[in-house]
Amino acid sequence: MADEPFRYQQLEQWLLQGIHDERWKPGDRLPSIRELCDQRGLSKATVQHALQRLEAQGLVEVRPKSGHFVSLVPTITKTPRIISRIEAPRPVTVSDLFQDIMRRSAAFDLLPDLHAGALPPGIVVLNRAIGRALRRQRGDDFQYYDEPAGEQLTIQLARRGWPAQPDDLCITSGCQHALFLALMASCQRGDVVAIESPGFYGVLQLLEQLELQVVEVPTSTDTGMDIDALEEILEHWDVRACVVSPAFATPGGALMPMDARQRMMALADRYDLALIEDDIYAESGFSQIPDTLKALDETNRVIHCSSFSKVLSRDLRLGWISGARWHSRILHLKLVTQLASSRYLQQGVADYIEEGGLTSHLRRQRGLLRERRDQLLTSLQAWPVPVRVTIPQGGLAIWLELPDGVNTLAAYPQALDQGIVITPGPLFSVSGEYTNCLRLSFSHPWDEQRSRALS
Repeated sequence: MADEPFRYQQLEQWLLQGIHDERWKPGDRLPSIRELCDQRGLSKATVQHALQRLEAQGLVEVRPKSGHFVSLVPTITKTPRIISRIEAPRPVTVSDLFQDIMRRSAAFDLLPDLHAGALPPGIVVLNRAIGRALRRQRGDDFQYYDEPAGEQLTIQLARRGWPAQPDDLCITSGCQHALFLALMASCQRGDVVAIESPGFYGVLQLLEQLELQVVEVPTSTDTGMDIDALEEILEHWDVRACVVSPAFATPGGALMPMDARQRMMALADRYDLALIEDDIYAESGFSQIPDTLKALDETNRVIHCSSFSKVLSRDLRLGWISGARWHSRILHLKLVTQLASSRYLQQGVADYIEEGGLTSHLRRQRGLLRERRDQLLTSLQAWPVPVRVTIPQGGLAIWLELPDGVNTLAAYPQALDQGIVITPGPLFSVSGEYTNCLRLSFSHPWDEQRSRALS
């Protein structure tokens, strides 16, 4: 589990969620400082610090001798709306815009041509660990393929409720490669796959390549896939697999609650469904690291996929997959598609984890991501139009809904003329919906240039 946030952060998040859920509406008075101290068991200084942070975000205003009130005209309103209708399965055609964004290395950056400053300390330590592993080559070891035991990975996963064994894991070239292997192993051409909507556009690319059909499941940007909708879909169509991100899913950072996870597992058993868990964002949780969906898998049908690319380094193309009842087939497909993974890259990362480097890096990174998310929300308060946004507790991005009539696809080339790359909402669905939505990342520092691009 992640380190617990400071108590002022816990109170800030509780108040923020209350505003977000409209427990306190615009113009409502918040509990007094004394009431919050008594109710939450906090000191006066802790409560004041939390309220000051909310005031800095433009969500709370102070009225002399009256107290703290939710801002009367907040530009940020409640959670973005979702598309609730269910449509029949269809083939997938990925927009050329996706290829353009990836070519610009802009999936999580408004200004991909803006080079960052010094490497974070955790990445410096990682590079040293990998360098040491390379220097420790002996004799003709470099001529052989090998995969170091996944003991360090299993220790990490055991902390999240899943007592995996090294033989349960297969090393891949990132999470996208793992998802590709999972779909190839569990599906055949023409099969129907259920996915989240809005959901990860990389999955759409894989489905198109494998000639699979897609049925989109309405997905809350707060709590994830709508299980009632999933059940309705399973009753109507023969779905072979379901790709789901239970923890801080892109684009909105949804976190699926335990009861929904349990219902999903029961449906998978009833309808003989392969559940493909995209777990890539879980370790980014600001105040909690949820257990894996795989931890609930008593019938060996959850294919767990993840990597280090989102929480450590995107240049580190090192992921893993646990294939459940399809694992033997996945091992064969791994040999066909990649043959082997770098032995010394794996050893360097294993040493880095064992020496505590990953734990230290993640502790710092989670704090930075929380700060950058708050800075992004504060900046959006200054936008001239009202927007609906998610307030995720992990992940790398928010999902933003602009007023009806705004077309983010049409805005893409206009922004590109200014050197700004946006990620339009329609990329996250095959339905043609979400034209007035954007995914905005907070993974980079909000320096002057990025802040100016955002405004």
